[in-house]
Amino acid sequence: MKSLFPLFLVLLPIAAQTPVPVEKLSYSVEWRMVNAGAVVLTNNPAANGSFLQLHLHSAGLVSKLFRVNDNYTVSLNEAFCAQTSRLEAEEGKKRRDTTVTWSEGRSKYIERDLVKNEIALERELEVPGCVHDIVGALMVLRRRPMGTEREILLPVSDGKKFVQARVQMQDKEKIRTRAGQFSTTRYEAFLFNDVLYKRDARLFVWLSDDARRLPVQIQVRMKFHIGTVTFQLDKVEP
Repeated sequence: MKSLFPLFLVLLPIAAQTPVPVEKLSYSVEWRMVNAGAVVLTNNPAANGSFLQLHLHSAGLVSKLFRVNDNYTVSLNEAFCAQTSRLEAEEGKKRRDTTVTWSEGRSKYIERDLVKNEIALERELEVPGCVHDIVGALMVLRRRPMGTEREILLPVSDGKKFVQARVQMQDKEKIRTRAGQFSTTRYEAFLFNDVLYKRDARLFVWLSDDARRLPVQIQVRMKFHIGTVTFQLDKVEP
């Protein structure tokens, strides 16, 4: 299980027109029909935007094969443009601390190897005045009115690379999770296959068709010998 933060995406810069609610979303993670771990995404309003925290940890057999314990935080402005992010990652034997700063049309990426006590990668990049990180971009998609464009482009960056990511609205589906049954719209975000990420995979997100636009289910579909990783919504707080 590599970094699974590739959640996802959407749109050109927009102004937030209503306050961002305090929200905590809890997910179970399944890989090859077994419990693979859990994810908690917390969205906290800040003075001039929002502060998101994402915690991912592996469990059971998956944790024995490849232990994952990741903490990701990102600060966003009123339009959900990324400002700073930090990923504290424990993945197998690796221990990495990665920070990204987006400011004045540039991003600065620094990845530190905590085991070797050295900088593993450092990069600066020209970017538009407003770009979205992966988690913040998901928040932007949720705030788009339903039934708008079938396909959109989004300026998205992980600090190492910048792309105009394509997001496609596909179909309506009923999804049942521990949080209940939802009428949803399925989207596909084209971020893999050497767009933003090199891995050969497809990324799908199901958003509920109500005012909350909850991310009910997220799937990363990889080659058959690797399999599909599914995130399903377990609990919404408050």
